[in-house]
Amino acid sequence: MKRHISFILVALLSACGGGGGESSNGDSNINNNPVISPPDTGNGSGSNGESGNGETGGGEGSGNTDAVLTETKEISRFLTQASFGPTSQNISAMQGQSVSSWLKSEFEKPVSLHAPLIAEYQEAGLLEHVAGMAFWKNAIGADDQLRQRMAFALSQILVVSDFGENLLFDVPQSIGYYQDILTTHAFGNYRELLEAVTYSPAMGFYLTYMGSEKGDPDTGRMPDENYAREILQLFTIGLVKLNMDGSPVLDDQGKAIETYDNHDITGLAKVFTGLNLYEGVDDSGEELEETARVAMPMQVFAESHSPLEKSFLGQSIAANTSARESISQALDIIFAHPNVAPFISRQLIQRFVTSNPSPEYIARVAAAFETGLYRFSDGSSVGTKIRGDLKATLAAVLADEAARNSSVAQGFGKVKEPVLRFSQWARAFASANVTPEYMFELWDTSAANTLGQHPYRSPSVFNFYRPGYIKPASATGAVGLTMPELQILNATTLPGYINFISFFINAEMDSEEYRQEYAEFVEIDQVNLDPNQTIASFAPDYSTEIALADDAAALVAHLDILLASGRLGDTSRDRIIQAINGIDAEDKTHRVQTAVLMVMTSPEYLVQL
Repeated sequence: MKRHISFILVALLSACGGGGGESSNGDSNINNNPVISPPDTGNGSGSNGESGNGETGGGEGSGNTDAVLTETKEISRFLTQASFGPTSQNISAMQGQSVSSWLKSEFEKPVSLHAPLIAEYQEAGLLEHVAGMAFWKNAIGADDQLRQRMAFALSQILVVSDFGENLLFDVPQSIGYYQDILTTHAFGNYRELLEAVTYSPAMGFYLTYMGSEKGDPDTGRMPDENYAREILQLFTIGLVKLNMDGSPVLDDQGKAIETYDNHDITGLAKVFTGLNLYEGVDDSGEELEETARVAMPMQVFAESHSPLEKSFLGQSIAANTSARESISQALDIIFAHPNVAPFISRQLIQRFVTSNPSPEYIARVAAAFETGLYRFSDGSSVGTKIRGDLKATLAAVLADEAARNSSVAQGFGKVKEPVLRFSQWARAFASANVTPEYMFELWDTSAANTLGQHPYRSPSVFNFYRPGYIKPASATGAVGLTMPELQILNATTLPGYINFISFFINAEMDSEEYRQEYAEFVEIDQVNLDPNQTIASFAPDYSTEIALADDAAALVAHLDILLASGRLGDTSRDRIIQAINGIDAEDKTHRVQTAVLMVMTSPEYLVQL
């Protein structure tokens, strides 16, 4: 009997988490080993996890598909996976289009950057939270949706955070520069991305290797080991050796084999010495401001770099190798590890499609990563044939039969994280009014009584949730399902989300009280923005929905496609229709607001299948 996550979540939501601690850092609730999920309903690639002919990631039994999408519910489902949310216009435009043609079109779109937006906000006098504003602006309003969504996914693997009002919070250009590293490299190569990340001031500050110096035996000074540890554990290879299908490699005693030890960390830490903020002058000969120095690659200071031999992962970098060459060789060694493909592939699948990908699905995506090429069933392909090609890898994630088959397998799906819930509402109903600079509620959504998640503001380098998290004392945990997003779902964040989204659904910003509050902020902080614009900011356009408000069933059917990919069950549908019919027919706006809220708090919406 299938145990679809949505059915399990009903009980989970009723119990507000089913008990258990909610510590974001406690390892007792983390499954550090890969979860071996039940197989997909799609064609498998064999019990050994191999994937077709290798070069293309395709081939017989590989799960490769290039479906032409004709049904609106399937289009909505695909756009929910591949963007920050479908719109009615996007759904109509994609009818009759193939997955491959949509993906290739997205790959060619111009890049929407964050740094220019941050500059605009600061020129207007806004000093704080502007990196988050830039994120919301592009996530909701930018045309390059797949690129923006990929950058967000990468930000949850290669984590930096301005949590705690640190340098990254005080000088938001650092986060903006990092956001644009992820955005520009989103369809590039993972090896090149790792190098850009390594030299970024945001990562250097966050993982404390900015300013790390060579060891000094006289004082006992040692190179900082933080980045050396996390680049292995979190960014590339993980804790245990993996097969290509993500399953752990076992020794003769049936135990997982560790990928590295403390000696590897000590050796690798020497590599990342001698990096610090760029010291130079601008075109006029003036010393660069900190705001500029955090928005360019860190500079190498040779006198601070360790000249010693650097041994790790069974290889060595010769003594007296320069800092840049040491870093390049180290990244090559790490990137060449066979774990990188399945480790990154599994997490990308989790961010876009399902928390519990089958071994076969992981292996197929890992094959695209390894070969740098993904071939669609029509014979066309994407990728450079260079290992680590993210364009090929992402195509494999989204075009695979496991992702496209709507007859989902046991354990398939993922809880929709709070950022994506809000962005979906905003794209569906308020895409013409994306002005986060006028919206206090979006400046910090990390509190549990709001969204409980804010982009680039995770509580630690371990992201908002661990990829191997299994919620204790829960229905999903009882059947061994990995559910990362449940780590931030509890008795506080669930009603917090409902209250937060209700504010926007009900257009509560359209009030004199809210305008006056913003006017006071503008006066005190001397911000060059018009308080009257708060009324229009994220104001929903329900004109299509109001036209359907007389017919509760038609209204719910429309919202079902737009928000829930046509997945509302009879119980949810009947409950929403009954609630709508209980509202005066003349109060069409209230009818629509109630319907939208009930859909967006239904199990079928909160769980993406």
